[in-house]
Amino acid sequence: MIVITTPTGQIGRQVLDALLDGERQVRVIARDPSRLSARVRERVDVVPGSHGDRDVVMEAFAGADSVFWLVPPDPRADSVERHYLDWTRPACEAITRHGVERVVAVSTLGTGIEKNAGHLTASVAKDELIKSTGVGFRALRAGAFMENLLGQADSIRDQGIFHLPSRADRVLATIATRDIAAAAVRLLLDDSWNGQAGVPLVSPDRLSPDDMARIMSEVLERPVRCPVPLDAYKEAAVSRGASEGWAQGLVDMAAAQIDGAYDAEHHSAQPSPTGFRQWCEEVLSGCPGLRPRPAGEPTPQGTSVDVSTHLPCERAGPSPAGHLAVAAFLRAGEGVPFPPKAASRRCWSGVPRTGRAS
Repeated sequence: MIVITTPTGQIGRQVLDALLDGERQVRVIARDPSRLSARVRERVDVVPGSHGDRDVVMEAFAGADSVFWLVPPDPRADSVERHYLDWTRPACEAITRHGVERVVAVSTLGTGIEKNAGHLTASVAKDELIKSTGVGFRALRAGAFMENLLGQADSIRDQGIFHLPSRADRVLATIATRDIAAAAVRLLLDDSWNGQAGVPLVSPDRLSPDDMARIMSEVLERPVRCPVPLDAYKEAAVSRGASEGWAQGLVDMAAAQIDGAYDAEHHSAQPSPTGFRQWCEEVLSGCPGLRPRPAGEPTPQGTSVDVSTHLPCERAGPSPAGHLAVAAFLRAGEGVPFPPKAASRRCWSGVPRTGRAS
């Protein structure tokens, strides 16, 4: 049996969808089972509750061979690392009690992040806690999620702006969540592996924020630019409801990324299939108001768009939309943009189903 956490989240629901028609028995832990489709509820075993709750995971992990593990964010948590560890400790107890053989967990790319790297450090600490049980373990060491840009769809549409807390010329390793989910599905269906290891996951691209803005301008056929409000990053997160500790974790994470935490694995990792341009064409452009206009169709202002006017990234203070965007892309946790945005639910990409398990 395979147990899936966060079955309605960005990655978890793609993992679930890919496994749904296979031969393996699937169980999900869902805080709100009503958010699961009727099709899902008919085909899987549902354990209601939070997977941070000891009683819930004790029930859910009984009879499980493999577990897909993801710690959801809580921007109100006082300590990022304590949040990750407190959420994972009950699962580790259940893993040991029930003899779970394999755990596949969403983690983070990066080297030299064992201390003072905010959410990156917290994710590594969570991995170490799981590994201490002796379970077979694969950490999906993902770069920054492309999907977190979906939380900025309104800003891109209305202002031609998205925000990243980085330098305009600093390459940032990214990954589409469909590729994270596909890697998870492969590992969950494979009973031959053992031991403990990390699986770096990056796109085929090596893009800076300025490069991303250029590609978005070309795909969406409208000028897009990227102010980089580094100085206001923490203030922006707090203004959106994050605790001081959570916001500082975001700042420390961004600083580690700018200082090159992703670089070594970005160079050495086997690239995943989805490039940023493809993702923009297939996912971002599907957001309301962002589809490329047919040839000859005027913009709402009655003027044609010249993508050659793409503006490079610039250092600037964040607009109100930027306050949301700052915290959205370099995510507060794995699997959900911070804070959630309706656009991210309207623009969705899924991992192709694997079909029946071999």
